[in-house]
Amino acid sequence: MNNKQRNPFASRDKNTLNKTKPKTAPRHDKSRATEKSSTQKGVVNAESPERIQKVLARGGIGSRREIERWITEGRLKINGTVVTQGTHLKTGDYLQINDRVVHWEKFAIQPTRVLIYHKPTGEIVTRHDPQGRPTIFAQLPKLDTARWIAVGRLDVNTSGLLLVTNNGELANKLMHPSTEVEREYAVRILGDVPDEKLELLKQGVQLEDGVAKFDQIYFMGGEGANKWYHVVVSEGRNRLVRRLWEAQNVVVSRLMRVRYGPVVLSDGLRTGKCYELTAKELELLFEFAGLSAEKTNVIKG
Repeated sequence: MNNKQRNPFASRDKNTLNKTKPKTAPRHDKSRATEKSSTQKGVVNAESPERIQKVLARGGIGSRREIERWITEGRLKINGTVVTQGTHLKTGDYLQINDRVVHWEKFAIQPTRVLIYHKPTGEIVTRHDPQGRPTIFAQLPKLDTARWIAVGRLDVNTSGLLLVTNNGELANKLMHPSTEVEREYAVRILGDVPDEKLELLKQGVQLEDGVAKFDQIYFMGGEGANKWYHVVVSEGRNRLVRRLWEAQNVVVSRLMRVRYGPVVLSDGLRTGKCYELTAKELELLFEFAGLSAEKTNVIKG
């Protein structure tokens, strides 16, 4: 674990944090959240029944919506009985999904962890690759329970900031299309780009899967044939940044994600290394996502 990175929220002032908040983030009573988390230490008590969707989403089994669909399809059983909507899990319950046993208790007691991983080019965001290419999960610290969940993806040729967490609910909140979380990329292109093309990229370009655009474009300089830009998008469509440039016949020679929501990639975090958010940094991320501390299993130091 690389601990050289400090304050991954440092370059985001309060106004920027509010600007980049998910548009659907619900309000929550901070005083009430503080009161609850101070007594519960942010850890869900396995003896207190919780809705099955919430527990399984936290463990990364699926999103709440997916789990609700599985319940409707009769794929879940508790103690041999088919689960219905609104069912809660309690200590000692025997849970099966598609007749396979799920040890759900570990999802109820695990503290939330979030890593910033500096992905190098050449690695892919998957657990197993038939072609034998290196995967980001092989580089992460091992978890005794649950598993790491990537917040979105970066393609094999894209490097930079990748958030991973063991909290499925938090991951789903951060990457759900309705939240429109900003992603910022540093892009190196070949040649000059006319102003009219840049303006078109901000207004909207028709791609094969619909209209897309850059929310912001900043020229960052460059020498010779190579020029650097920073661009911001608010959706996570596959290869969106590359496809937008390519739609204008612009060649992208390097692409790196430098920000996801309020979290920025530190210059001190080397490729292939990761940094774990502190308790205070986690609280900032939960606030950004519209989740209160006691709902995200934070263990406060």
